[in-house]
Amino acid sequence: MPRLSRVKRPLRIAIGLVLTALAFAYILLKIDVGQTWDVLTSANLWWFALAVTIMIITVVPMALRWKWLLAAQGIHDRLAWLTRAYFVSYTAGQILPTSIGGDAVRIFETAKRHPGRSGDLTAIVLLERALGGAATVLLGAVGFLLALGQYDVTAYLWLEGAFVFGTLLLIVVFFSRSARPLLARLRPLLVRVRLERPLRAFYDGVHHYRGHPGLLLKVFAFTTAIQAVRILSIWASCRAVGIELGPRIYYVMGPLFFLVLLVPFTLNGFAVREAFFVSFLGSVGIDADAAFAAGFLFFLVTVALALPGAAILLWESARGGARPRVEHG
Repeated sequence: MPRLSRVKRPLRIAIGLVLTALAFAYILLKIDVGQTWDVLTSANLWWFALAVTIMIITVVPMALRWKWLLAAQGIHDRLAWLTRAYFVSYTAGQILPTSIGGDAVRIFETAKRHPGRSGDLTAIVLLERALGGAATVLLGAVGFLLALGQYDVTAYLWLEGAFVFGTLLLIVVFFSRSARPLLARLRPLLVRVRLERPLRAFYDGVHHYRGHPGLLLKVFAFTTAIQAVRILSIWASCRAVGIELGPRIYYVMGPLFFLVLLVPFTLNGFAVREAFFVSFLGSVGIDADAAFAAGFLFFLVTVALALPGAAILLWESARGGARPRVEHG
């Protein structure tokens, strides 16, 4: 296993570098650097501020959603600390692969406060992420219906369909009792590669929520509402660089964009994010320079979202660090 890990790490790095290079080359073929710079320097800061505000204020309801899922597993913690952990995870996400790195930081920090619950915490965070993906897929389907007859985005339906299929497959795997015999057949292989225990703990942690359908439905609906609001930050970023499209098209673009960023292609989504903006907005007639500027501006929105977490870490470092604590309730 250690040798396999040493092989996999360089391979992941190589794949990430290749994808970054391809996305960067695609961008350079599409844009004029001078014109793009002019678009960025003339951006409307009020629209940019609105985009940042939307992203920051939605962190609290996301932390509340996490608190509900934790409580169902008998893990109780304060909303203020969970909000703090979310902001810190966004800071980590600036130097680790997309949202996955931030999730790992959330799990690590929370496990220090609740010793012995690492498996449950991993399952909860990944379930939260899966529910977010499912809600995003639903919004994408709604956005597509809204865009019918308005925009030609047919090429992106295959990507949307792949995410829908993957979401449904995961639901069956983790919540259907009939899937258990099929999963049991994989046990000897997982034992051989020493993954059976951690994967079983993860599966049991997620499957536990099969007995909480009301909670899952509430979290799913709540997440859908949060994502619907967050998509408006993309709209505001585009308005900041003079793209005058109405919010409707972003309910097609936004869900696909958020889903693409869930996959750790590159460090913090570098180049992939901007290439997606250029490709999607170009399909609806937006100039590549403006589209790239909007994507880069949205990157700056994510940087601004990471600043509260950075300030928290600096403050805690000056005070000697945050103290792990087990909550009871």
